[in-house]
Amino acid sequence: MTDYVADVKKYDAGADADVVNKIVKHLGIALRNRDSSLVSCTDAKELDRVKANWIAKKLGVSDGAKADAAIEKVCKAMSADNTKSRVTFYYLAAKELGKLGAL
Repeated sequence: MTDYVADVKKYDAGADADVVNKIVKHLGIALRNRDSSLVSCTDAKELDRVKANWIAKKLGVSDGAKADAAIEKVCKAMSADNTKSRVTFYYLAAKELGKLGAL
């Protein structure tokens, strides 16, 4: 199994392992498939799914502009990483939106 906490800590040294594990549980079976375990910042449909299924449904953020800004910031932060872990992406998006405590 991939060390999700270590990957998140590349971007947030103080990452909370409990929050990372909650995201891993939320994603469940999607993490078993390489393609679905990664996020593509160049795929608009993919980013729309992140916005709808993670940011709106799970985090409860309905402000589309705020969600788009968070996604854009995470994409920039992870731009050097060709394989953007979905767990890390979701963690950073939640952090950016101030929603880590809601998980």
